[in-house]
This record gives sequence, C-alpha cells and structure tokens, in this order.
Amino acid sequence: MSNIRCLLSLNPNQKNALLLDIPRKLRDIISITRTKCLLLELEYSLRRNFSQTVERVEILNLKKFNNNKSLNQEVEGISQAVEENPTDLETQPLRRSTRERHKLERYGFLVTTHGDVILVDQDEPKTYQEAVASPDSEKWLEAMRSEMDSMSENQVWTLVEPPEGIKPIGCKWVFKKKTDMDGNVQTYKGRLVAKGFRQIHGVDYDETFSPVAMIKSIRILLAVAAFHDYEIWQMDVKTAFLNGKLEEDVYMTQPEGFVTPEDARKVSKLQRSIYGLKQASRSWNLRFNEAIQEFGFIRNEDEPCVYKKFNGSIVSFLILYVDDILIIGNDIPTLQSIKTWLSSCFSMKDLGEAAYILGVKIYRDRSRRFLGLSQSTYRQSAKTV
Repeated sequence: MSNIRCLLSLNPNQKNALLLDIPRKLRDIISITRTKCLLLELEYSLRRNFSQTVERVEILNLKKFNNNKSLNQEVEGISQAVEENPTDLETQPLRRSTRERHKLERYGFLVTTHGDVILVDQDEPKTYQEAVASPDSEKWLEAMRSEMDSMSENQVWTLVEPPEGIKPIGCKWVFKKKTDMDGNVQTYKGRLVAKGFRQIHGVDYDETFSPVAMIKSIRILLAVAAFHDYEIWQMDVKTAFLNGKLEEDVYMTQPEGFVTPEDARKVSKLQRSIYGLKQASRSWNLRFNEAIQEFGFIRNEDEPCVYKKFNGSIVSFLILYVDDILIIGNDIPTLQSIKTWLSSCFSMKDLGEAAYILGVKIYRDRSRRFLGLSQSTYRQSAKTV
C-alpha cells in the first residue's frame, strides 16, 4: 500500500511542523494539542488511529515549507479527499499475535510429571541447625570437630576482646558430601567459611588474585606421562587455606556450636587465612610456592601452578590446582621424597595413583602406553538434574 506525505502543524504561529509518511487509509484526523508532549501524543495517536506502522516521523522547520506550493497542494488534496469520500475510509482490525501464551515456568526442570518437586542435594544441610537435626547428625558433627581440630593445630586464630570501633565479620558452616568417581559418598565435609563479602578493601584485605593450573596444561602433562610411561600420583591438601599467613588484621565471630560460656563475648583474631576470606586463595598459593621451591622445584614462567625439577635423567613435575596436587615423574624414590616433604610442610592426604582429578576420570593402560579421560560421572549427574 502506498503512503501519503502529510504536513501537520499545531497552530499558524508555530515555527515547527511534522512531516509524516502515513498510509492512505485513515480512520480519523490526528489532533495534537500539547506542544510539550508532542512526540508522545503523536505516537499514541498514530498507534490508535492507524492500522499500519508509520515509517518515519521528522520535526522540520516550517519556514522551509512556506513557499512550497506543491507540498501545500498535496496537503490540501488529502483533506479534500477525506471530506468528499468518507465512505472510502476502512476500519481494519488490529493485528494481534496468534501465538498461544503460556505462563513462565521457572525451575520447571525440578518438577516431575506427578507435580512433585525435586530438591537438589536435599540431604546436605544448609545450616548448623539442619546438620544437628539431620539423620546423619553424628557424621556432620564429627566433620565439624575435625575442622575445629585443624583450626587449633594450625593456630588459625586467637580469642581477644573486641577492639573498639571494629565490627567483626561473620562465619558459617558449609556442609558437603564428597563422592568418588562413581558417585558414591566417601566423606562428610564440614567447612567453616568466613563471610568475606563484609570485608573492606584497604582495611582488611588488599590483593586477591591467585593462579590455578589450566586444564590444557594438565592434559598436556598427562599426555607426556602416558607417552614416556611416567608415574602419575595424586595428593590432596587438607584445609589448604589454613596454611596461608595473613598480613592484615581480620576479626571474625566465633563459629556456631563451638562457643564456650566464659569466652562468649570474645571474637577471633585471625592469624592465618580461612575459607571465605577474599585473600585466602592468594595467601595459600604464596605459602605453597615458598615451600615447594625450597625443595628445589622451579616455577614455570608461563604456567605459575606447574613446577619442574630435573636431576640428571630424573624428571619430576608437580601441578597445583588450589588444593589438588598431581606429581608426575620417572623415578619412584624421588616422587616418594616429594610426598614426604609435602607431608612435613602441610597436612596431606595421599591418594596414590591418580584416578580422578577435577571431575575427570583417568583410564590408563601402561602396557599400551594409553591414557584416557572421561567425564561420565558429570554427564550422568547433569542428566539426573
């Protein structure tokens, strides 16, 4: 359908006018009454009176059209045509979408066909009260006691009177069931986590960056180990972040469930980093880097969480991913000495030959020098959810 150009003005004294390209079929004559809301009034009127979309709206200077006879004649012709042929005006129904509308279903994937709601990780308590009231309360309490023992061994904090003008950050218990490569529960973990989101930059923390090993670096070294038939051993650092040393003064409330009546009014002054602190990961990484370089390892310049050590024909690599460690080498006594050194510096857990790292299952056939990686457990858990 062709369009007609139309010039609209508010009154004869107005210096501005509107030049419109509009459809020929009109329902009504547009009236604009307020200069202040000109564009809003026009948009509303067009939407209400025209069945098709206006292609262009321009505000032009009226002086340009004072002597434009052809434009004036065109505008007069439009008005005359409307007055002489009112029956030609056709009213077209508004075009509405025929698409069927459905109510938005948030988290619909957690609802079964019978209308039951699936709770993900519903057997993992969210609070201390839930943990002590759950069927596995004894296991969760034992996990919390183990965490508190680690805090005491590492001298993470000292109880002091709250300093004047200092508001300590809070803390909470986080509970998690750790599974093996087949999804079976191995251990119950109770982690005390500081509410680091209440820390203030420049007051109780500064730098926070901490590197981790890239997945591609792990894959490359695993390929090298498979090709040369190197040993691949795995270790885990218990409460790794508790080994980092704090440079700032950080005060924290006492953990729930472990407050004695005589020290109820005191707060914990942190001596070492704790999970949840903004600088915790960085403090741990710096501490580990110092310890492993004392043993003779050299840090890779391009991959700061990969270390190497060469002694003649003996080759050793170490990969750090937060608190997971892979030790790769061709000499078993040397690798054993690395384990002994790490155990003397930190509280370690020896996991033997690597079979499961960062959610990836490792398959190995040393007779064929074959090594495969699988994420089947992750894929199955994703399907379950």
